[in-house]
Amino acid sequence: MADKKAKCVALFSGGLDSSLAILLMLRQNIDVTALMFLTHFGCDIVDKSSCSQDPEPMSKKFGFTVKMMHLGEKFIDIVRNPKYGHGKNMNPCVDCRILMLSEAKQFMEMTGADFLITGEVLGQRPKSQFRNSMNAVERDADVEGILLRPLCAKLLEPTIPEKEGLVDREQLLDINGRGRKRQMELARKFGLEDYPTPAAGCLLTDKKYSERLRDLMGHQEQINFDDLNLLRVGRHFRFNDDAKMIVGRNEIENDKIERYKEYHDLIFEAKQTGSPIVLLKGVPSDDALEFAARLTARYCDLKHEPEVEITISNGDGERKIKVPPFKNSEEKQFQL
Repeated sequence: MADKKAKCVALFSGGLDSSLAILLMLRQNIDVTALMFLTHFGCDIVDKSSCSQDPEPMSKKFGFTVKMMHLGEKFIDIVRNPKYGHGKNMNPCVDCRILMLSEAKQFMEMTGADFLITGEVLGQRPKSQFRNSMNAVERDADVEGILLRPLCAKLLEPTIPEKEGLVDREQLLDINGRGRKRQMELARKFGLEDYPTPAAGCLLTDKKYSERLRDLMGHQEQINFDDLNLLRVGRHFRFNDDAKMIVGRNEIENDKIERYKEYHDLIFEAKQTGSPIVLLKGVPSDDALEFAARLTARYCDLKHEPEVEITISNGDGERKIKVPPFKNSEEKQFQL
């Protein structure tokens, strides 16, 4: 091995595989800086997924640095138009990996690190971890030769850091396929105890969320982070191409709708009783106004009354109308 202490940059989700990849490098006395990417699609610190795990306990216990990086508008662009297509829902897995590695390479060059690592396992995920996809990712992210996958490295061609003696190939692994038995055994040996069970942390793999996102992208050219945050909240109804309604299901969701609304969005509420907050985004035609008001009446505590008074407001003021609540699930045909 060379005298120089090698430095690497890791793609870190907080899950088992990326954690083990880091520990395999630390075992070889390699300095690790882990990048945790945030996307607004389930990989955020407020989310309950592997990529929202608080990295501080593990980083302190084992001795590596963690940096947070937000992919922002770049990620929204690839979700809308992925070069390699979507998975089963709206997940652009291959393009996502390319973007993360491209960002990581820039960070590597900026900080003087020697190579990149990921927790990928050959054959584990059909969209992004088969050999052809992995080769395409390396090529398009321009990381050929500098991307090391410690968990399956012995099944792949040696990388530059292995050839140059920065990494001992004999201490790397040959894990293949979807099973996790070997990873769990290795975790026990390392003393890695607190890691999430494998689950789809990415909201883009969720069917319901993907339907809402597809609808949003089909009707709205410019999308901001408040629009994306609203996709997680409440019941969604597409009234027509120009108008959409979101109905809060509880006080927490009502508060979030209030927080994410824009100045000219309309808020509907039955103020004299327990009521959802209903948000109308888009063109407030007479038909759309009536639909949103009847939705509010349908989900408020007076839904069995013949008429309910609904307050409509935005940044310019408020007014009131009386409407009959929807009956017999009339509104369900519009629900996303």
